Amino acid sequence: MTSGEILRDLFDRYPCLCPCESEIRSALVLFFTCFRRGGKVLTCGNGGSSADADHLVAELMKGFLSPRTLSAETRLCLEKSGGSDGPFLSSVLQGALPAISLGVHGALISAFANDCAAEAVYAQQVFGYGRPGDVLVCFSTSGDSRNVVLAARVAQAIDMAVIGLTGRNGGLLAPLCDAAVKVPEDSTRFIQELHLPVYHALAAATEAEFFSSPDRELFDTRESDFGPVARPRDE
Repeated sequence: MTSGEILRDLFDRYPCLCPCESEIRSALVLFFTCFRRGGKVLTCGNGGSSADADHLVAELMKGFLSPRTLSAETRLCLEKSGGSDGPFLSSVLQGALPAISLGVHGALISAFANDCAAEAVYAQQVFGYGRPGDVLVCFSTSGDSRNVVLAARVAQAIDMAVIGLTGRNGGLLAPLCDAAVKVPEDSTRFIQELHLPVYHALAAATEAEFFSSPDRELFDTRESDFGPVARPRDE
């Protein structure tokens, strides 16, 4: 399936998400632009939303709906430089879309929370990891989680794009987002139920864009279903 077909399938399966179509498509273009520029995605949330943030990273960093076979050139490079392990590495590694989940770094989180400010843990990680052109994906069912909002503010300050997945209200987070996907539910459990198909579709559509054919490279210049994707600023 193409990226466009994946989104059409999402809205066919979950018609309640149709009011969010514009924001979901905007989020996808932010992903495309980020990865074409050699950027990365950072994700964060609390509780179940932290698990969702980690889940999204898993779908980006390895094959999701396709195996993401490495190019012949990359396989040859691994075989030449990997010694006796080269053939093994060239056969098992897959193409990756760089992403980091901020909620899983226990030592850093506990140290910063103890020594500085617990509510700014994600903000500190965004400040340390983030670069202009990267994307921060914020999961917050209320949109008011202070640690997530502070992370979004830092992302804005260092010229990262921000994608928010929230509930109907959007809270304080939505105005800080370049794409705010406010799913039409109010209860935490129902909001999270709708977040899952949204980020699955984003991951699947991004994978289709960059790994739709054997040996297709991450920086392939072909146009997507959404038209030309923005090129790096220095081109």
